[in-house]
Amino acid sequence: MSASLPARSPRLPARAWALLLVLCGTIFLEGIDVAMLAVAVPSIRSDLDLSTGTAAWVMSAYVLGYAGFTLLGGRAADLLGRRRMFLGWLTVFLLFSGLGGFAQEGWMLITARFVTGVAAAFMTPAAMSIITTSYEEGPQRNQALLVFAGTAAGGFSLGLVIGGLLTQLGWRWVFFAPVLLAAGILLAALRLIPKEARPGKAAGGFDLAGALTAAGAMLLLAFGIVRLEHGLDGWPLTVLVAAGGLVLAGVFVAVERRATAPLVRLGLLRKATTVRADLGALLFVGSFFGFQFVATLYLQELRGWSSLETALALVVMGVDAVLAPTLTPRLVARYGNARVILGGFVLAIVSYALFLPVGPDWSYAAMFPTLLLTGLAFALAYGPLTIAATDGIAEEEQGLASGLLTTATQFGSAVGISAVTAVYGIAGGGLDGFRAALVVPVAMVAIGAAVTATGVRTGRAAEAAKATQGPAGWEAQDGAPGAATKVTVS
Repeated sequence: MSASLPARSPRLPARAWALLLVLCGTIFLEGIDVAMLAVAVPSIRSDLDLSTGTAAWVMSAYVLGYAGFTLLGGRAADLLGRRRMFLGWLTVFLLFSGLGGFAQEGWMLITARFVTGVAAAFMTPAAMSIITTSYEEGPQRNQALLVFAGTAAGGFSLGLVIGGLLTQLGWRWVFFAPVLLAAGILLAALRLIPKEARPGKAAGGFDLAGALTAAGAMLLLAFGIVRLEHGLDGWPLTVLVAAGGLVLAGVFVAVERRATAPLVRLGLLRKATTVRADLGALLFVGSFFGFQFVATLYLQELRGWSSLETALALVVMGVDAVLAPTLTPRLVARYGNARVILGGFVLAIVSYALFLPVGPDWSYAAMFPTLLLTGLAFALAYGPLTIAATDGIAEEEQGLASGLLTTATQFGSAVGISAVTAVYGIAGGGLDGFRAALVVPVAMVAIGAAVTATGVRTGRAAEAAKATQGPAGWEAQDGAPGAATKVTVS
C-alpha cells in the first residue's frame, strides 16, 4: 500500500501506524525486560543464593551480548533480510526469556540473559531499519522514529513499576511476562511486516573475517567496560581485556580496508553527522542510565525505600514517552535536529546539576524537578539523535546505520553504569559516594553538548549555503519542512 501525504502533516495511514506499533512493541519489550530485571535482581539473588559477583553478571551478561553483537546484527539485517532477522531473533528472544524464568542455578540464568542480549542485538537494528526503509526521509520518518524512541523510554519507565509489582508475585514472572508480550508481537509481525525478496549474494561473498573480528572486538571492549565497576580491584585484567579489544578493532579496520565486500563500509564512519549522532547518543544514554542507577541506589540503600516505592518515584521520567511523539516533532520541524538535540543536552546538564547537592533526607518534592527535567531532556535529545544517525544513509545500509546507533547506546549505558559504580566505590560509598558519582552524568552531558554544538554551527553554515534552494534544502539538512513525502508500506 502506498500513500502520498503532504510533508507538513505527520499523519500516517492506518496500516502504516499498525506496522509502526508492532515495531515499537519490540523496543518496548526490550526496555521493559531490562527495567523489570533491574528491580528483581535482589529477590533473584536471595532466592537462588547467588554471590554478589554472580548477581552482577545476571545484568552484565545481557549488556555483553547486546553490545557485542549489535554491529553485526545491524549489518545482517541489510545482507540477510530485515524481516527474516526480525522474526527469527524475536523468536530466540521469546524462548530464552522463558528459559530464564525456569533457571535453578546462577549459570543458567546468566546464559539465558547472554543469549537474550544477543537476540536483542539482531532484533532491534532490524526493527529500526524496517522503519527507516518503510517511511521516506522527512517529517513522516521523523514522526515514526520519534514514536519509536518514546516507546523505548516508556518501556523502561513502566518496566520499573511493573517489575516491582511482578516481583511481589515472584521474580520468575519478570521473565514470563516478556514471553507473553513477545508472542503477541510475533503474531502481529507475521501479518503486518511486508515480505521481502531474498537478498542477493554480495559480490565477494560474506565478510566472515570482518564479522569475527568485529564481534570479538565488541565483546572484549564491552567486557572491559563492564569490569570498570570493580574500580581498582583487578585492574590488570581490565586493562588487558580493553587492550585486546582495541587491538582487534584495529585488525577489523585493516580487514575491512582489504575486503571485496566489507561488513562495514568505512566511509560511513567518516560521515560527520552520523558519527556526531552516534557519539551524542553514547554520551546521552550513558548519562541517563548512570543517573538512574545512582538515584535508585540512593533511594533504596540510603533512604530505605522499597523497590516498588523507588519505581513509582522514578516513573515521572517516563514523561518522554508522551512528549517524544507529540512535542518533539513540532520542535524538530521548526528548529531542526541539531538545535533540539542541543536543547536536550543543556536541559540534562541543568537537571543532573540540580541533584548534585542531594541530602540524606531530601523530600520527593526536592527531587521532582530533576526527575521531570530528565524525562523532558530525553524527549528532546534521544529521538532527534536517532533521526540524525540514519539521515541521508542509503537504503542498503540502513541496517548498518541502525546497528551503529544501537551499539553506541549499549556501550553508553555500560559506560554510564560502570563509571558511576567505580566512582561511588572510590569515593567510599555513602552520601559522599552518591554525590561524587553524580558528577559522571553531568560530565557526560556536558561533553555531549559540546559535540552537538559543532553540529549546530555546521547546520547554520549549510543553511546559509542552501538559502536559495527553498524549503527542500532545509529538509535535506536537518529535518525541517520541505517537499511532499511518501510513506510506503506494502
